Amino acid sequence: MPNQSPEQLARDRIDTALMASGWIVQDKKKFNLSAASGVAIREYQTDTGPADYILFVDKKPVGVIEAKRVEEGVNLSKDEDQSERYATSKLKYLNHEKLSFAYESTGDITHFTDYRDPKPRSREVFSFHRPETFRQWMEDGLSLRQGLLRIPALPIDGLRDCQITAINNLEKSFKEFRPKALIQMARAQARHTPQSHSSTAC
Repeated sequence: MPNQSPEQLARDRIDTALMASGWIVQDKKKFNLSAASGVAIREYQTDTGPADYILFVDKKPVGVIEAKRVEEGVNLSKDEDQSERYATSKLKYLNHEKLSFAYESTGDITHFTDYRDPKPRSREVFSFHRPETFRQWMEDGLSLRQGLLRIPALPIDGLRDCQITAINNLEKSFKEFRPKALIQMARAQARHTPQSHSSTAC
């Protein structure tokens, strides 16, 4: 649509992305939480001002979306404090605890934070999560990073020492919330060819 402001363009893209992920998008002046399992309400009023979107699953508030204008070189990380402010705000008409999930989005770039994590921090995601995903997360009661703290012991039968070391070190990295990890395995040795050098070579 021509002559749209960057803010309106972002909201139109967010609306489209939400609907593609199974949400019904409604206006705050006329909303119906019974319309679907997942309802996103624009400009929902909180005690600290209107949030761009509040996400409801099965009529319960679960998350917030902070819409940011479409512009080159946008840095969504600087808007995380604003999202958290809305997540901890009192929603009009409702008695609820802190919302568990938050997004910052231009409609093209979207960051997501799960406040249930031991050390919450945002990460870029490709799309908004579906309502049924939130429902499952709430039923499970654990965030992804909380689950990493409960990885069961590695069954070592049939594994080589180097494989055990590599997997245990990888899991240790995850449990310490260091998600960027690399395992380098040795190539098969060809006749008369020196074996490749690897930190986890057997």
